[in-house]
Amino acid sequence: MTDTTPLNLSTAMPWLAPAFQSLVERFESGRLPHALLVEGRSGVGKALFAMALAQRFVCDSPHGPGRCGQCRQCQLIDGDSHPDIRRYRPEKSRVIKVDQVRALGEFAVASPQLAARKIIVLETADQLNTSAANALLKTLEEPVEDVTLILLQRAGQTLMPTIRSRCQSLTLPLPETDVARTWLHDALAADSMTVGEEDPERALRMAGGAPLKALSFLREGMLAQRDECLNAFRAFLKSQQPVDEASKPFVSIGIEATLDLMEDWTLDMARFAAGGCGRDADAAPVLRFLAGHNSPGAAHTLRDAITESRRGLSYNLSPALETERLLVHWQSLMPRRQQRA
Repeated sequence: MTDTTPLNLSTAMPWLAPAFQSLVERFESGRLPHALLVEGRSGVGKALFAMALAQRFVCDSPHGPGRCGQCRQCQLIDGDSHPDIRRYRPEKSRVIKVDQVRALGEFAVASPQLAARKIIVLETADQLNTSAANALLKTLEEPVEDVTLILLQRAGQTLMPTIRSRCQSLTLPLPETDVARTWLHDALAADSMTVGEEDPERALRMAGGAPLKALSFLREGMLAQRDECLNAFRAFLKSQQPVDEASKPFVSIGIEATLDLMEDWTLDMARFAAGGCGRDADAAPVLRFLAGHNSPGAAHTLRDAITESRRGLSYNLSPALETERLLVHWQSLMPRRQQRA
């Protein structure tokens, strides 16, 4: 499934179909906002949703909610060369930089070349550095009639309030468990992937029910890597491994995956502190132990530290040093007798 494949969301991703249909109806009645902020969990399908919208909005002969796949506009889309659709995302960096947003602004004020309007998709809007966010704000404050901006934001990540206030927000839902399970099994079959009997369920659980993220876990062998991270995490908390050794499996999966994993753990810890259940069954014993030996606010303080690390991604921080800093923060939550042991 590529970004240029005509996508029938009703069948390919049914959990996104109602939101998609609603926006198509608003577009056809002339009520589409000039800037749309699409929010949702990582792996729910935001990027595919946005590109399907962009393609539908420039198609000359749309069929119902989808594009026709036959007109001149669709031919250019299929060749990944439509001049009136632009997609911006981090390049050779973990953040979207100001030069990219300036290019976005220049594209916005130019006239459409072939379609009746231009569509701009800005992925990971929560990964704009400060200069880029300020440059984007200028574009949002001076909307152009024939331009639609679609900004994508991961749920729970921060976005400059002045940017948010100039967009209409749409939150994409997670699918029901049975729908996610069916989608994942079909995707694995289409990939001819062979996985362990319990792996799809485990991947879905670790992905918080987001099917595309679960599929990514399985494709990349992330379950085994997460097991290595958890083993190192447990050993470090018990002072059985030095921090530089414990950080190695985390560094191997990358800083962003490390932050996602640790954030998931902090959320589970907060759930345990509130008397609830966690999503990561393998990490549950240690997280429940930490929740029981700390105040309810400990998880929130730790999550703030992870958020601070995310902000630091724009400054090319050292993944190893940042991972070690967070591991030490985790270990500070252990009772003193376990730390000494």
